[in-house]
Amino acid sequence: MRIGLISDTHGLLRPEALEALAGVAEIIHAGDIGAPGIIAGLRAVAPLQAVRGNNDRGPWAEELPLRLLLTRGGVRIHVLHDVNELAIAGVEDRCDVVVAGHSHKPGVVERGRVLLVNPGSAGPRRFKLPVTIAYLTIANGSARAQIRHLL
Repeated sequence: MRIGLISDTHGLLRPEALEALAGVAEIIHAGDIGAPGIIAGLRAVAPLQAVRGNNDRGPWAEELPLRLLLTRGGVRIHVLHDVNELAIAGVEDRCDVVVAGHSHKPGVVERGRVLLVNPGSAGPRRFKLPVTIAYLTIANGSARAQIRHLL
């Protein structure tokens, strides 16, 4: 199973992001969506799970959870916007993968047996940071992640 990970679109849904997400089984948006049209655009590509980021405001955003706990292919996934709001101690007992955005810095890091994935930002470029998404591939009860540069 291949899941597309996206974050920090801030109201901009790039055609390159839609193209890169085509064919995934599901999309997870790790917050700072920016506008309800982003949700509709992503749902046109694949089923969507999304959390609210610190810049998501208004009635549409209030309907989004701050965190999600998902299980896909036997892998437990914790989704939130800012990894700093996650108490890392003991997290390996609750999940296998943590997906979080906020910093706009893409990365895949293993902490103990937990895979931390930040898909980076697929929205407006911030400073000199790259424009990216990520893929989470789940097979045989384990997960691996890969960053994809869009621009």
